[in-house]
Amino acid sequence: MILKIIVVVITFLGGFVAGYFYRRYVARVKKKLAEEEASKIISEAQAQMEIRAKEMELELRKKLEQEKEEFEEERKIQRMELQKLESRLLEREESLDRKVEILEKKERELAPREKRVREKEQELERIEEEQRKNLQRIAGLTVEEAKKMLLASLESRVRQESEAFIREMEAKARETAEKKAKEIIGLAIQRCAVEQTTESTVSVVNLPDEMKGRVIGREGRNIRAIEAATGVDLIIDDTPGVIVLSSFDPVKREIARITLERLISDGRIQPTRIEETVEKVRKEIENSVKEEGEKAALELGIQNLHPEEIKLLGRLKYRTSYGQNVLLHSKEVAYLAGMMAGELGVNVQVVKRAGLLHDIGKAADQQAEGTHTQIGVEFARRFKESEEIIHAIACHHEDEQPKTVEAILVQVADAISASRPGVRKETLEAYMKRLSNLEQIAQSFQGVEKAYAIQAGREVRVMVVPEIVDDHKLAQLAKDIANRIENELQYPGQIKVTVLRETRVTEYAK
Repeated sequence: MILKIIVVVITFLGGFVAGYFYRRYVARVKKKLAEEEASKIISEAQAQMEIRAKEMELELRKKLEQEKEEFEEERKIQRMELQKLESRLLEREESLDRKVEILEKKERELAPREKRVREKEQELERIEEEQRKNLQRIAGLTVEEAKKMLLASLESRVRQESEAFIREMEAKARETAEKKAKEIIGLAIQRCAVEQTTESTVSVVNLPDEMKGRVIGREGRNIRAIEAATGVDLIIDDTPGVIVLSSFDPVKREIARITLERLISDGRIQPTRIEETVEKVRKEIENSVKEEGEKAALELGIQNLHPEEIKLLGRLKYRTSYGQNVLLHSKEVAYLAGMMAGELGVNVQVVKRAGLLHDIGKAADQQAEGTHTQIGVEFARRFKESEEIIHAIACHHEDEQPKTVEAILVQVADAISASRPGVRKETLEAYMKRLSNLEQIAQSFQGVEKAYAIQAGREVRVMVVPEIVDDHKLAQLAKDIANRIENELQYPGQIKVTVLRETRVTEYAK
């Protein structure tokens, strides 16, 4: 029994010892495997770290190289800018050196001149003192008396020289101003080509002889119907082939003319047909009036006109003044004034608008009281035109004094358009009266011997008495005559005043 126990104990101990040593062996093996695994992991980590370090080193080198290139590029740019600045500084320095050399040279040259000037001043003072002493000794005059005589002589000489200088300057200024004005006006007229038509207060319609009775109608009923429907007087006399339409209203006269032409062409002339035709033509003329007004505004580039202003402008197509078509005249004034405004740098749109509207009062001067200028100003105020436009309209016939350059340009353009050759009709009586007035004004001045109006009243030749008017008074006399003509007479364009003085001395050799 004990032996069994001993055997069991020994067996247990042997198993324990064997298990112990087995576990230690297993532990050693595991430890070795773990160490090998750890060593492997460490080596792999070291390898990865080395690879990462190499990659980071490469990236860092690449970044450093890029920054180095950028730095070098910036340095290169800065170096170039510095070189440019250095070259400019060198150029300025050279320029300053040259200027300093020039100044030093001039200073060296001026030094002897200054010395000579001082010597001459001293010499002149000495000579002046000697002359003063000699004058006092010879003339027995005091310094004050000699000074007064010298001043009187100098005053007379200076007056003559100043008058001559003033005349010379006036002539130069007039020549320059006339040349510039002619250039501006010539350019404006050259760029403005407007055809002019001539009409009057009557229109003539061709009337075949076989149609005369039809137009008159039984007991004159057709002609009375036409006159009642159009407001125009029809004159049918013994003159063959024509019928005369008479009216101060050009629009009514045009309606009557077109109506008659259509009735004669159609052949059916009776009161009902007459009324229908007149109404149809009136509507056509109203449309035509609107179209003409819009066309004029469009040609000139003028916008925002009141519809009534457009109609009034269109009516001017059928209105004439001194044989000149008023709408064409208004467009011409707008063109001329606009061209001159462009040359002078003035507001072109204001000038063109005022030029187109300046005679708008003539579209209704038969129906309203007052001058066409007053009517035009009233229309402009009613249609909310600006004060500049209203002022230019009011000034274009000098009813008011112009206060703006725009008003003056409209006034000048109106005079140019109205006074150019062949554009207007003038009665012989008015023409002769204007020539007579010119001569009377010139002859009213003291010292004038004769005066002649020549060049169709564009020039006045004045002959003076040489014993009364000397050479120094000629310029003032011409200016006085011109001023009086401007103040007392109304005329288109300008009038030249020429004053002539002639002295003749006759001797006989025996």
